[in-house]
Amino acid sequence: MKDLRTLSLSELQDYFLNLDEKPFRAKQVYNWLWSKNLHSIDEMTNLSKDLRDKISKDFEIKPISVDQLQRSSDGTIKNGVKLHDGLLVESVLIPTLTRTTACVSSQVGCSLNCEFCATARLKRMRNLDVAEIVDQVALIDQQSRMYFDRPLTNIVFMGMGEPMMNYKNVVESIKKITESEGLGMSPRRITVSTSGIPKMIKMLADENIKVKLALSLHSAIEKKRNEIMPFSDKFPLTDIMDSLKYWYEKTGNIVTFEYCVWKNINDGDEDIKALIKFCKQIPSKVNLIQYNPIGDGKYDQCNKAAEDNYVRQLEKNGITVMIRRSRGGDIDAACGQLANKAAE
Repeated sequence: MKDLRTLSLSELQDYFLNLDEKPFRAKQVYNWLWSKNLHSIDEMTNLSKDLRDKISKDFEIKPISVDQLQRSSDGTIKNGVKLHDGLLVESVLIPTLTRTTACVSSQVGCSLNCEFCATARLKRMRNLDVAEIVDQVALIDQQSRMYFDRPLTNIVFMGMGEPMMNYKNVVESIKKITESEGLGMSPRRITVSTSGIPKMIKMLADENIKVKLALSLHSAIEKKRNEIMPFSDKFPLTDIMDSLKYWYEKTGNIVTFEYCVWKNINDGDEDIKALIKFCKQIPSKVNLIQYNPIGDGKYDQCNKAAEDNYVRQLEKNGITVMIRRSRGGDIDAACGQLANKAAE
């Protein structure tokens, strides 16, 4: 049976007209589905019992559920999320003193093959649909209120999967999350993280949905980046920079470069010089992300001296840089560690 949430507002209006119901019923149902995130047709209390029964004969609602919840010593919460077809993804609530952030997934598995990422070792089973993405946000908002007594403040598309490879559903989910008839969150508190697909970056710029953009870079040396992220040999850094310039021209939003520094891989002076040259081409900032081992021994976090050297040289050249310490490492909830280990 079809999920009721696959219908647009206009399709809901047509549906109710076919039932000889007033068109305003569509807005009532839409509000239940997207603003209140209701998962039961029978609980739509401003509809008659007869109408609810009619809807239930034609549609169902297929919500996500929490298969396993883990809490880190630092407060981070990882959800093993079960989808309606039994497949699993993971999403993470990351709390700080001033905010709570939802790290949401966009694919079951991943389409790409980044060497350092545990998710990349999983076969991509399918894209998440719009409701499955929105459900993750609504779930983490509930957890934020329950465990930290405050609503969710930020959303990052940095969970399992490459958001740009599920472009249509990711963009539609952002609209549902931000519109007043939906969850009503500010788009400026949403960051879409991509490994770098130029065509899709330009498309996102044209959407005019005012989200932030982060690029998983890790090396500004072409050959080295292709070794770290093999798929990237199809997307030269010159093409990526062209798309980022287009992004900035269209949106006015700076780009964040996400960058892990690994021992004996990209911790040398030539790596820093290449990054500085790359950053100077566009208004940007750099997040140096603490690496989280995935058990193969190939990639190791650089030493503090190398990290400090990056910070010193970037700041010397007028580039904003922040060190992002990992959260939730003790429950495999940190960046690059989401791999559905609970399902093994």
